[in-house]
Amino acid sequence: MGILSGNPQNEPMHYGEVFATWTYLFAEKGMISMYQTFVNHTGDDDLKKLLEEAIQGAKGETQQIEELLKANGVALPPSPPERPKANLEDIPAGARITDPEISGLLSMNVAKGLVACSTIMGQSIREDIGLLFGQFHVNKAQFGVKVLKLNKEKGWLVPPPLHMDTPNK
Repeated sequence: MGILSGNPQNEPMHYGEVFATWTYLFAEKGMISMYQTFVNHTGDDDLKKLLEEAIQGAKGETQQIEELLKANGVALPPSPPERPKANLEDIPAGARITDPEISGLLSMNVAKGLVACSTIMGQSIREDIGLLFGQFHVNKAQFGVKVLKLNKEKGWLVPPPLHMDTPNK
């Protein structure tokens, strides 16, 4: 048997897997903090529920990645502090992040997360890491549909110009 056969947990992580998972974890921890801040800024209950769902999903992912990295002797990135709850009315109007802005950033982060998960899946030679990020990818895709539906329902979706006319050839 070669070094890369048998139980994947007994295989060493290669440098790319370490860097990608560590970086993903670092970004995910930052997004938890950012989404906690967004909860304080949003006035829309539906958006607030999606943000809470995103926070819980990210916390679940960070826990799994931390376990993976610890088991492989990799130091964990720092975690930002939990954001305190704030009253929306206490945030000056000019300093507030608007609901459409929050939803747009949430959409962008879902898209970036899908790309990151796909990248890690593609570069992983350990099956357990590829499968872990495959599950994260599926969860993000399902969550992304919820965000898209909310954007459409609320009128927050700003589509690019639609290409309706094609030149005659």
